[in-house]
Amino acid sequence: MHYFFTTYQDFLIPLLGGLLLDTLIGDPHRLPHPIRSFGSMISWCDRQFNREDHRKRKGVLVALGLVSLVFLFLFGLEKMLFPYPIALHIINTILFFYAISNRSLISEAMKVEKLVVKGDIPAARKQLSRIVGRDTSQLTAKQIRTATLETLAENLSDGVIAPLFFYALGGIPMMMAYKMINTMDSMIGYKNEKYSDFGWFAARILDDGANYVPARLTALLMVLFPPSERGFRFINQYARYHASPNSGYPESALAGILDCRFGGPNIYHDKLVEKPYIGENDRELTHADVRRACFINIRVTLITALIILLLFYGIFYFH
Repeated sequence: MHYFFTTYQDFLIPLLGGLLLDTLIGDPHRLPHPIRSFGSMISWCDRQFNREDHRKRKGVLVALGLVSLVFLFLFGLEKMLFPYPIALHIINTILFFYAISNRSLISEAMKVEKLVVKGDIPAARKQLSRIVGRDTSQLTAKQIRTATLETLAENLSDGVIAPLFFYALGGIPMMMAYKMINTMDSMIGYKNEKYSDFGWFAARILDDGANYVPARLTALLMVLFPPSERGFRFINQYARYHASPNSGYPESALAGILDCRFGGPNIYHDKLVEKPYIGENDRELTHADVRRACFINIRVTLITALIILLLFYGIFYFH
């Protein structure tokens, strides 16, 4: 029996219900959203503590405090709702739904791609700027598709597979604690003067550490089903040279599957960043490539969910 789940149904219902809601609805922008609450908490801490001396020390305490707060609050809520299984299942399903984002990831990518197909490059640049950190104002159609594919690969790992991974490890409390870590990284994880000290622990220690296994698991599943010899080779050849210790793995896997080239120079926050290239085939990217990447995301998500379901079936019924 898993420490966070009394029965197999306690584990099964939120996972299947959350994935189904994500498939049908996607990210509910107009409803109250716990991740927006996380953002408000991080912003408040940023204003209060990211100033004067000892910013690195204060950043460590803030990051540990926020993650612990989320985990302990939800752990306590689980225990409080334990005598009311229907209410517990409903709340856990909703929270799982909020923590997973594959439909929204694919939807945002396809919004960009549809504008590229129409030839409306200025609109595609603007749409792309909503989902990537680089300066999109001068990107060509090829560069827009490159950025779209890179973000599909990277966010498959930290927006879908990592939450599933932490759900399996520690239920909703650990899944949402991971989302707090990931939200901190996106808000204060920049390597600039303002955040290099305050956001160091959240980004370099917590987020990089939390995504270490999920990023490699994502890349492995991408190139295993179906097997891609070139994908394996790209992971081995390019992944470790990426600026991020994790993003290079799913990006290398996708570049290998598609036999294309990612990386290269880009502008981030008014600074030129020379990212190492992943791959050598600098070919034109197509609409079919973006569609294929979306199907890969769906396939890897379903395979991961199936593996977790089978593992937990074994835990509950054969031990």
